[in-house]
Amino acid sequence: MKLIRTEDAVGHVLCHDMTQIIRGVTKDALFRKGHVVTEEDIPLLLGIGKEHLYVWEKDDSMLHEDEAAEILMNLCRNRHMKATAPKEGRINLQAECSGVLKIRRDKLLAVNSCGEVMIATKRGDTLIRKEQVFAGMRVIPLVISKEKMAQVEALAGDEPILKLLPLKAKRAAILATGSEIYKGRIEDTFTPVVAGKLAELGCTVMDRRILDDDAASVTAAILDEIGRGAELVCVTGGMSVDPDDKTPLAIRQTGAEIISYGAPVLPGAMFLLSYYRKQDGTSIPVVGLPGCVMYAKRTIFDLTLPRLLSDDPVSAAELAALGEGGLL
Repeated sequence: MKLIRTEDAVGHVLCHDMTQIIRGVTKDALFRKGHVVTEEDIPLLLGIGKEHLYVWEKDDSMLHEDEAAEILMNLCRNRHMKATAPKEGRINLQAECSGVLKIRRDKLLAVNSCGEVMIATKRGDTLIRKEQVFAGMRVIPLVISKEKMAQVEALAGDEPILKLLPLKAKRAAILATGSEIYKGRIEDTFTPVVAGKLAELGCTVMDRRILDDDAASVTAAILDEIGRGAELVCVTGGMSVDPDDKTPLAIRQTGAEIISYGAPVLPGAMFLLSYYRKQDGTSIPVVGLPGCVMYAKRTIFDLTLPRLLSDDPVSAAELAALGEGGLL
């Protein structure tokens, strides 16, 4: 930091805000910290009584905070993302479509561990809405060495740190099981809830069925829906350990790969996730939804559905990791 005459400050970086006070009109920063002084700024600065300024000297070995933030942005930016203009040294990334945020966590940690720079994001593997800000980055000082930014670039590697997987408007089938609704003893209030969650993310419900607690019938219905073009099958009810609850058996009998029956999330512990692989190699998610999805605002289904709609495979290890933060 250096004190210089205002007339000599062109090209230098302001170290603090320059406040302009006009009684009854304004009291705000005429120039913000980090602003690079131009020739046109000189009369304005003199007009608010600033004949000397504290500045950072900018030379060929240093970068202004806005320039450095742009480097950080380019290390993160990928398809389906747009960047805001630098403001006070910060750049944000916004989503050009709704999708699931994927993060190269090792690279993000490496960059944030090297000092003087920072990248903050929304949590990975979660839904990002169109136009939502999901990442912001800046450097800590007003100026930073080019050498340091070169080190940061090397740590980040050649691939962008962030990725946004767009949601796909899939065709879904909902199979509601239970003798109580099949025989008309109670109304099916489960299907409308699931249909609403699917519609919220752009899906079309191609079919809705009500089935008895019969494993063979449920298995046949799942396979029929997949054969008719369903890209996601949701089976509701029959997910507990009661002898009459046959949904897990029915899903297993389709030949689908069971990823997990049970998840460390409340509400949602009895959730079942599986993938049915078609002859053409396409994997169709088949999920068993516990009763909590019907009445709780957010459950395990809300955590996993965006990933199912973006063709982002969910592993048993990833479901197990949801235990931290899984008390919804």
